[in-house]
Amino acid sequence: MMFGLFVLLIATVAGSVNAQNTGGSSTPQKKSNMKSSKTEQELIDLSKQKWQWMAERKVDSLDTLFHEKAVFVHMGATMSKKQELDVIKSGGIQYKNTEIQEASVQIIDKTAILLNKIRLTAIVGGNEVVNPFMVTEVYVRQKGSWKLASLSFTRLLTPENR
Repeated sequence: MMFGLFVLLIATVAGSVNAQNTGGSSTPQKKSNMKSSKTEQELIDLSKQKWQWMAERKVDSLDTLFHEKAVFVHMGATMSKKQELDVIKSGGIQYKNTEIQEASVQIIDKTAILLNKIRLTAIVGGNEVVNPFMVTEVYVRQKGSWKLASLSFTRLLTPENR
């Protein structure tokens, strides 16, 4: 019995040390080399610009950014590029304010996965709504530029909205 508790204690301490060495969370960690940091910052800036274009309904800019086969996953619908642009243009969804609370980027070859923890204020169906989301953005590098291939909203549970 004592030996079992000792093994459990050692396993717990080892797990704790390992968690501390890896940042202690499941949040992706940024790479430290200069080229990667520059690319990561480029993607974070591009994502911020995308939110601004969405708020300003700049569908021409968004059309250039969105990959032809892009998919968009919202709380109540999955849309194609054309459907997403149409909803933004018509005001079906009006992105008023996007408060970016956290951002991280993982780059895998010519694909980048960007996670944004945001607080989004939008008008949907004529009603103003404020929601906390983790937004997953997937970008692919094509012909020297990044194209948004997927945008998915996952609503976060917070003490206020449980």
